[in-house]
Amino acid sequence: MTTILERLVDQLQRSAEGDAVHGPSVREVLEGVTVQDASAHPIPGAHSIRELILHMAAGYHLVLRRLAGDGRQLSPAEDWPALTEPTEDAWRQEVGSLFELNQRVRRAVATFPATHLDDPLVPDPPYSAFTQFIGLTQHDLYHAGQIVLLRRALGHSR
Repeated sequence: MTTILERLVDQLQRSAEGDAVHGPSVREVLEGVTVQDASAHPIPGAHSIRELILHMAAGYHLVLRRLAGDGRQLSPAEDWPALTEPTEDAWRQEVGSLFELNQRVRRAVATFPATHLDDPLVPDPPYSAFTQFIGLTQHDLYHAGQIVLLRRALGHSR
């Protein structure tokens, strides 16, 4: 029988890496994205793909921070970090960091005490650990959908 923690880890993996029920995972929507594509703003007023990736990474940092007992909210600069020079190396590092953070969260969830899933990680906000863990998948897939739209606006099929 699969435990709830194993199911959470599975959902975190599927949303990031593939075989998600809804459609393409974050990794799948990023396939073939160049730094030029990722830095572009094809939809006026919308974030770029790079900005979205850094913001998604910030969500992982936030949950990892809360797992460590640190209840500070993200500052605006942490939530939407400033972009560095748009190089292929920077882009590869940003994408690699996002998936490394996903793996760190998966490892943390795998060892989280199941008896505390209904408890908040920190007093404020009072969301349960379960809600915060599954919320990362929701957050990532919401932004994956935005990336699909940005790619289409750039003339790509996905």
